[in-house]
Amino acid sequence: RANPLRTAALVEKLQPARLEFVAYDTPYSAAFDDVYHSALGGPAQARHVFLAGNELPARWQKRDRFVILETGFGTGLNFLATWHAWRDDPQHCRRLHFISFEKHPFTLADLATCQQAWPEFAELAAELQQKWPPLVPGMHRLHLNGGQVILTLTFGDAATQLRAIDASVDAFFLDGFSPPKNPELWSPHFCKGLARLSAPGATLATWSVAGHVRQALKDAEFEVAKRPGYVGKRQMLVGHFRSRRPDRHLAPADRRAIVIGAGIAGSTTAHALACAGWQVTVLEQAGEPATGASGNIAGVLRPLPSADDNRLSRLTRAGYLATRALLGRLPEARWAACGVLHLGREPLHEAQQRRAVEQLGWPPEVVQFIEREAAADKLGWPVDTGGWWFPNGGWVQPSSLCRAALAAFPERLTVRYNTPLDRLQQTAHGWQALAADGSVLADAPVVIMASGHAAPRFAQFAWLPQRAARGQVSHLPASATPPLDVVVCKLGYAMPAIDGLRLIGATLQGGDTDTSIRAIDHQENLARLNLSLPGFTAGIDPATLAGRVGFRPISPDRLPIVGPVPDPAAASPNTRLHNLPRQPGLWCVQGFGARGIVWSALMADLLVSRLEGEPLPLESDLVDACDPGRFLLKAARRNTEESDDTT
Repeated sequence: RANPLRTAALVEKLQPARLEFVAYDTPYSAAFDDVYHSALGGPAQARHVFLAGNELPARWQKRDRFVILETGFGTGLNFLATWHAWRDDPQHCRRLHFISFEKHPFTLADLATCQQAWPEFAELAAELQQKWPPLVPGMHRLHLNGGQVILTLTFGDAATQLRAIDASVDAFFLDGFSPPKNPELWSPHFCKGLARLSAPGATLATWSVAGHVRQALKDAEFEVAKRPGYVGKRQMLVGHFRSRRPDRHLAPADRRAIVIGAGIAGSTTAHALACAGWQVTVLEQAGEPATGASGNIAGVLRPLPSADDNRLSRLTRAGYLATRALLGRLPEARWAACGVLHLGREPLHEAQQRRAVEQLGWPPEVVQFIEREAAADKLGWPVDTGGWWFPNGGWVQPSSLCRAALAAFPERLTVRYNTPLDRLQQTAHGWQALAADGSVLADAPVVIMASGHAAPRFAQFAWLPQRAARGQVSHLPASATPPLDVVVCKLGYAMPAIDGLRLIGATLQGGDTDTSIRAIDHQENLARLNLSLPGFTAGIDPATLAGRVGFRPISPDRLPIVGPVPDPAAASPNTRLHNLPRQPGLWCVQGFGARGIVWSALMADLLVSRLEGEPLPLESDLVDACDPGRFLLKAARRNTEESDDTT
């Protein structure tokens, strides 16, 4: 296993752009010695080269969706011009996806400064700026225009990150800095990467007519031609993809789904489906949402850094940002960005935390390392170590998030409570959800299992290597402890007072099925908190406390289990994940463990994007890391290795 301290040097910090201007107040990049757009009318250039060059808006009209990929986001000019044209077109497609890369993104302040130059886009620019993500590496999914316009930003080098994209692109805006200044974005290898993402009939446009660019595009199966350029430039280039290969990202013809479970996984998935235009039926055996592992008073919302920025770190960071974005769209959900202080367990761990912050270089609004004295000041209580401070983290009440998510689209989302599911049955047209007496509770082409630790009880999920872990939290009367204004984590966690109670926890016992509240577990929770904040719970009798028991669905690798459900009989050692046969129409959103709040919004987006054949919100390696089929392939390879060992 890689040592995170040893591999830390492999992590490349994200370097924001430095805003400079040249003649006519044109934004300029000193790093590439080039301007971001024409000095003679940026919006007009965007319309002439990229919109008209790709025959837009005509090509997106009356389409269900349309996908654009841009090679350099820069000031956001092309995106704003495209969004503006889409908004003003009465025949526009139902959903517009815009994917863009930026190796050196602007800070919010500099982005706003640039966009002040285009008053015609002021309303759209304000919405973009309001949702502009923090400058941390990876993909950022922005839901704009009521969810009809979806901007997927990748902060990183397009030359290396293009391979991480999974999308079917209808139009390419090739707008990197000029080929002599940024040759990687015009290379034959990069152009072949564009071909990999091309939908049938895909087009491209760029202001560059360099001979080696034209040849690279031709070699990648694009037919190209010169057209009159924008003012000051005689020619530009347009092209279309000549391959007739079938589209692997088809949209579903029948958008109906059954979601099993109304916890945080099921509720956010149902919400995302309804937002995408699906008719959704949620089946919940209890009388209200969030009665299982999602039923605690509150849970912690924060990322989980690591010096090597491993997959868990990347997933948790992306999930944290996705959940914050979802909470912004659901004002009825109850939460507080009070800040989270994650103390070092001991001096060695504290040193690792400090090194991670230095190595990653994330902006201070995402994470800071604070020393012991500063940590004590924030807590109003003495502590032994410093640690990570997440100023925009906080607590979320899962039940309120579930209720808000389920109520957002009443015309497309129906919840049936007190409806226990006995079994699933495949039919010629999809799936039926059956009660114990054999009656049909619901039927649809798609079923999504989101029932947490109960999933393996169903025949189609009996193979799932997910285990249930018992967790008990303790409810302390707020008056029984000193005040606490932030969430604190160390060996356990403690919350600010919520409705007169302070939540602390939590125990974790695998294989324990006891549903009763135990005083010994309260004692363990108190002891953990006292190790974090010495003497904080002095005088509290564990026998007097209330609390709650829940069962977390935990995967063997502690990563989510999200995607199409594989056929357990079909895996072999030589099968690749993307070729693994799946059970048609059967999907799952499982394995969140203790990170349901952090992962639910992101995983719902991932699942719906895969169902829709839309651009995915995560890099391909993270999608594979969450795929349910990974366990079957690992098991098949392990069985073969064991067989080889015995021969």
